[in-house]
Amino acid sequence: MATRQLQTPIGTRWLAGWRRLADALETRLEAERERIGLWLPVALGAGVAAWFILPAEAHWIGLLLLLAAGVLGGLLIGWQGRIGRMVAVGCGVMAAGVLLIWARSLWVAAPVLARPITTEFSASVERVEPLPARGQVRFIVRAHYRADLPPRMRLTADSERAGDVMPGEHIGVRARLMPPPAASLPGGYDFAQRAWFDRIGAVGTILGTITRVEGRGARTPPLRARLSAHIHGQLEGSAGGIAAALVTGDRGAIAEAEEEAMRRSGLAHLLSISGLHVTAVVGFAMLLTMRLLALNRRLALAGYVLPLAAAAGAIAGGAYTLLAGAEVPTLRSFIAALLVLFAFLLGREALTLRLVAAGALIVLIWRPESLAGPSFQLSFAAVTAIIALHESRRMRAFLERRNEFWIIRLGRGIVGLLITGLVIEVALAPIALFHFHKAGLYGALANVVAIPLTTFVIMPAEALALLFDSVGLGAPFWWVAGQALDLLLALAHMVAAAPGAVAMLPSFPAWGFGLAIFGGLWLLLWQTRWRRAGFVPLAIGVAALLAQPRPDVLVTSDGRHIAAAVPAGGYALLRDRAGDYVRDTMAEAAGHDAPLAALSDLDHVECNADFCRWQQGEGVTQRAILVSRGRDRIEGADMAAACAAADVVISDRWLPRECIARWLTVDRDSLATSGGLAIYLGDDPHVITAMRAGDDHPWRRPPQVSGNDEAVPTGDLVQ
Repeated sequence: MATRQLQTPIGTRWLAGWRRLADALETRLEAERERIGLWLPVALGAGVAAWFILPAEAHWIGLLLLLAAGVLGGLLIGWQGRIGRMVAVGCGVMAAGVLLIWARSLWVAAPVLARPITTEFSASVERVEPLPARGQVRFIVRAHYRADLPPRMRLTADSERAGDVMPGEHIGVRARLMPPPAASLPGGYDFAQRAWFDRIGAVGTILGTITRVEGRGARTPPLRARLSAHIHGQLEGSAGGIAAALVTGDRGAIAEAEEEAMRRSGLAHLLSISGLHVTAVVGFAMLLTMRLLALNRRLALAGYVLPLAAAAGAIAGGAYTLLAGAEVPTLRSFIAALLVLFAFLLGREALTLRLVAAGALIVLIWRPESLAGPSFQLSFAAVTAIIALHESRRMRAFLERRNEFWIIRLGRGIVGLLITGLVIEVALAPIALFHFHKAGLYGALANVVAIPLTTFVIMPAEALALLFDSVGLGAPFWWVAGQALDLLLALAHMVAAAPGAVAMLPSFPAWGFGLAIFGGLWLLLWQTRWRRAGFVPLAIGVAALLAQPRPDVLVTSDGRHIAAAVPAGGYALLRDRAGDYVRDTMAEAAGHDAPLAALSDLDHVECNADFCRWQQGEGVTQRAILVSRGRDRIEGADMAAACAAADVVISDRWLPRECIARWLTVDRDSLATSGGLAIYLGDDPHVITAMRAGDDHPWRRPPQVSGNDEAVPTGDLVQ
């Protein structure tokens, strides 16, 4: 009895404390009632992200059961209160995200090639993507009458072999094919995932000539290809490549050096047709239509000018989207533009976070897999940061119109643009570091010049040049566009070459990235003071990135390429003849922005024709590393002693069973299940793998076709 009397006041105090907490939370939510709906796409995206993060079907089902319990819990808390509604709706929408991406992954299922082969086959050309800067052409094809091949493949040929093959043609080729490659290093780009959702079952290189079937398929180049060729004829080199990218989305003529300079200077977003480009086209079409229709007094007085101008803007934006290839970023921007036009017609404020949330919902329902890509994350993060900044009271007060000299007004606008650029850079930095392991530091300054130059000079000059080319008078406008593009490239190279232009860091831990994104959303989406609590998860996420050590050894998924940290700083490669792609991939994974040396040139590394050996690390954490680089067979008895004396043995071939290292042995068998490796040899030695154990996503265990190495005649097609 005494125990019961003692427990009752404690239980009463707990209940009273819970009620006070619930009342305080209800008060907060009531103050933020206009912002609660902004979290719907966040909940949907969280469900999609959880499906990508969790490895297997059992985990997905378990998560759905937990979310169903959350819905019931929210209903038990009470539908009348905001807390209960938010819990129930949030869990329900998150469950919908899990089911949406799961269903999408099953819907796009297509067989994948099981092994590398060389074969001949007939195919119809679905898409042609010229890459003149590399001297290549990329094809998307559908194989004919070959049940042993994936139905859809991506092939690459040099420009001379490709000739003038057009979409819709039927061709016969001999090609070296392989399954879509997964990420070669932890945190790297996983093409296998993207290929799954694009229904691409194999990638390869065309060998020999391409046989073209006369009288079958289209022979007239599509408008996009003709327009790109016309622009390249007017402007040479990378300037012409950027001009074509701004109009048609074709980036194939931009040289790698210029594209890298654009990336390092924070100007790469100008090369991908997205919000800036679609907005410029829609805005120009609306302005021109309004000016012309306003000349008609009847239309102006009847109030038809704005609706007709909005319709013209929508038509222009749609045509531009189709011309640019209707890629996901362009379609996403076009959807956002349509929402803004709809808000104009309703007399609502055009640029609000509600429209951003609506656009995100539409894109996630239409293409839920886009959430995992950097394009979706970067574009919506940038737009959300811009609108949240300009909705703040301080920014509005700073930019509001005043009766002041024009020079002060201009300076205020420039400062506002610079502040906006800095906020965008801060908002995008975690995303860039997670996906690319690097972020530009001077992008805000570069964009202050580049965005007005592109929007008000380059794009209008190109539009006028293309218009006047119909009567042969476009040359002056092409000259203006060329000079402006040269200035843009000069700006990119100047910023990219500046000291400290790029911050490079090793792989961002996924949990730290998640915390940083959640903290950023909490800061941007709420309005009242409790938004400041978002600094806590944001700071923890950034601290996780800054505290992440650099790997001591990196091993690609095929085991051929190995990079090791050197005592003087930097990294060195096992095979010094590795190509630029391997070097760039290694540098990004290591978070190292400098050329990679050769291991064999270092004093502390001993190499012969078959192996290299060295001591990695310092002091008590020093480890002996032995890696193979030859192709000759070596007997297990001869290797046993050398392997036993090493802490880590790495080989791109099968090692004999006698070869056992003291801590870690890596060969072809282990790499087949682990993928690329990042090896850390500090106080807490561990290994991070590119492929997770038990990963059961569809692109990891796809339906497979075996392929056939035998030559199949390609000259005749079944009629």
